[in-house]
Amino acid sequence: MQLSVWLASLVLMCGLSGSVDAADTATRPNIVFIFTDDHASHAMSCYGSKINETPNLDRIAREGMKFENCFCTNSLCGPSRAVILTGKHSHLNGFIDNRSKFDASQQTFPKLLQQAGYQTSIIGKWHLVSNPTGFDHYEILVGQGPYYNPPMIRNGERVRHTGYTTSVITDLALDWLKNQRDQEKPFLLMFQHKAPHREWQPGPGYFDKYKDVEIPEPASLFDDYDGRGTAAKTQDMSIEKTLNNVDLKLVPPRNLNDEQLAMWHAAYDEENEAFRKADLKGKDLVRWKYQRYIKDYLRCVAAVDDSVGQMLDYLDESGVAENTIVVYSSDQGFYLGDHGWFDKRFMYEESLRMPLLVRWPGVTKPGSVSDDLIQNLDFAETFLDAAGVEIPHDMQGRSLVPLMKGKTPADWRKAIYYHYYEYPAVHAVQRHYGVRTDRYKLIHFYNVDEWELYDLKSDPQEMRNVVDDSQYKDVVADLKDQLTKLRERYQVPKDIDPVPGPGLTRWPEGEGPRTQRRQRKMGTE
Repeated sequence: MQLSVWLASLVLMCGLSGSVDAADTATRPNIVFIFTDDHASHAMSCYGSKINETPNLDRIAREGMKFENCFCTNSLCGPSRAVILTGKHSHLNGFIDNRSKFDASQQTFPKLLQQAGYQTSIIGKWHLVSNPTGFDHYEILVGQGPYYNPPMIRNGERVRHTGYTTSVITDLALDWLKNQRDQEKPFLLMFQHKAPHREWQPGPGYFDKYKDVEIPEPASLFDDYDGRGTAAKTQDMSIEKTLNNVDLKLVPPRNLNDEQLAMWHAAYDEENEAFRKADLKGKDLVRWKYQRYIKDYLRCVAAVDDSVGQMLDYLDESGVAENTIVVYSSDQGFYLGDHGWFDKRFMYEESLRMPLLVRWPGVTKPGSVSDDLIQNLDFAETFLDAAGVEIPHDMQGRSLVPLMKGKTPADWRKAIYYHYYEYPAVHAVQRHYGVRTDRYKLIHFYNVDEWELYDLKSDPQEMRNVVDDSQYKDVVADLKDQLTKLRERYQVPKDIDPVPGPGLTRWPEGEGPRTQRRQRKMGTE
């Protein structure tokens, strides 16, 4: 009798176990990961921007958590994406620069979520050459993709869309959520914009934004790099010299249809004629270029912000928001005229720092702020932890879930490691690696064997290299020690630049440079 009761109880327990698992799967949080390209945090009003307003991004910060100290491991589009997918530094995931090709067979967090019962989708910019794996659905831009009428690859088939790319990607993402996903499964949606990447082409309805406004100039617009080394002085990413006629809208882009071309001429012809008549020179010319650049950049940001608003509205109105984590970030920061530059690559703050906003109802306290040092290296682990999926031991970051709950672990990192590889290449930024703590930053430009040290407390704009200042002798020694330990922890090869091999797939000989020349000509690197 007791045996039969025990067996009946065992059967009941097994049945309940199955139902609990199903319920657990049903209540796991959905994840909407909104990701942009080259969106600097200092072009977001929730981060204190003095040049624009981003009300919808501010809404995520207001309803969730803002991370003040989120940094990339390698300030470049493709490498940042590869780090996020794998939770591993560039030298291990194999995508060290934009001439690399992502090894799609390796472990990624979307694959692990998919195996755990999540429906996975990526829509928008991919930029990793190989086709996405680990996704039930994908529709991605071809390479960098244009701002208008983008060709895309949908689950292996090439399709073409008409319209402004930010709007196209938004419509596709919303359509997948509304009409294509399995309503019975938790989902991961990687919703990834091209904007505000170079050539900063505004969409319909945004051309007149900021038209009669003078955008404040950064204090370092006319930086002369005094006291800094070879790298800052030999870069090719300046507002003054590097911006081309397509960037500056002195000539139209190639891929517009007749209606779009007419809008472009209506937006720029009058101002261009006035510019030609003015015959500006010297600092006046640089100031004009800055205004033209920054206004178009911010117009692209405005379209992204509106897109984020559409997504938030749908999630709220459909009731999906209650069990959905919304994350907003960008692949790295960007120079908005800071130091006289555009683009990224350097370990200086403007390009090292990434925006990161998280809304997780019931978990992140509305309006909360984290000052802990985090990196894109932590994103994969965070998504897995939030979904209740075991984090693989070979991932190199840490879950941010404890931070999202307002509890910083006692052993949280005190320093971050950075490594940039792409030289010689477009924009001519020397290879370098470095360490950043809450106060100091030590950078080694190893191609030219030059070191730079910045005291971020007394010099937040990094205008004074104090590596040779005797007052900082002990600081330099300590940071070099930390740097050595970080390189050992992250298994950085002693020869600095990895040799192509398993997991490190590169373009065939000669193809990379041709790609760079084409990108430099078109302004789409």
